[in-house]
Amino acid sequence: MKFKSFLITEENGDFKRNIIEKDITELPAHDTLIKVSYSSLNYKDALSSSGNKGVTRNYPHTPGIDAAGVIIESSNENLKPGTEVLVTGYDFGMNTSGGYQEYIKVPSEWVVPLPKGLTLKESMIYGTAGLTAAISVYKLVVKGEVKPEDGEILVTGATGGVGSIATMLLKKLGYEVVAVTGKLQEIDYLLEIGASKVIHRDELAATSKPMLRGVYAGVIDTVGGNILSTALKALKYNGVATACGNAAGISFESSVFPFILRGVTLYGVDSVEISMKERTIIWEKLAQDWKVEGLDKVLNEVTLNELSDKIDSILAGTNVGRVLVKL
Repeated sequence: MKFKSFLITEENGDFKRNIIEKDITELPAHDTLIKVSYSSLNYKDALSSSGNKGVTRNYPHTPGIDAAGVIIESSNENLKPGTEVLVTGYDFGMNTSGGYQEYIKVPSEWVVPLPKGLTLKESMIYGTAGLTAAISVYKLVVKGEVKPEDGEILVTGATGGVGSIATMLLKKLGYEVVAVTGKLQEIDYLLEIGASKVIHRDELAATSKPMLRGVYAGVIDTVGGNILSTALKALKYNGVATACGNAAGISFESSVFPFILRGVTLYGVDSVEISMKERTIIWEKLAQDWKVEGLDKVLNEVTLNELSDKIDSILAGTNVGRVLVKL
């Protein structure tokens, strides 16, 4: 059986993107075959599509760390043909052939049955970005016990996929969100999806002061670097921060003062190796009591033929919201 696949090839250090026809026998020898309906575009996908060997070691390769579709066959008796499912995380789309193709083969232990209350399309508007945002909110709200009455929550990189979904989730749960962005032309977008206030990222520029006035009850940081450093200094007593990204830098500086003088907590967020138990809990929340209205507000839908332009956009830092890939 033949199907379409978005393939990255390497030739003398030059990486090219093409849509090819692939045979089902070319898929990895895993136990679960899925017909893909939707995937999504994340920053990691853009890196893989551009030859970043820190993400994908060997080419040719089909990226796509997300996929949602229907089981065709599986050795797992709980995954019967016709079951709607989604796949995110693990090695999927990194060094295992990913979701930018009409069929995938993955280990059955990577597969999550689609929760009731979600469509396949909605699950991929969320995708890894939405899962990461929800884990961040979970650690802030449930583990960190930050309540709406405790004060404003800062969301950095707010126009990105994680930042956009985090803003919508926090708004739904009754929190006041201060959105941080370098794209002030997107203020209307951020206010529409739930931000109460928008500030430019320069307001969180690096400062030599070990502490700042405590302003925020929590921070969901998606960018790292100096912005995370400054945000930690501006947390209130018992404030909680989560960190899940590195677009502004892979390192940050901090003194011990926010931690020993204000009791601040910093949670790391990972959506790749999170346990299946936790993964299922978060997806159930996104399908039920945390399900946000108006997901179309953050949606950009493309086909495989239109995907390459969106990859360039996300690498250039000009993309806003979530990119859904319709297979």
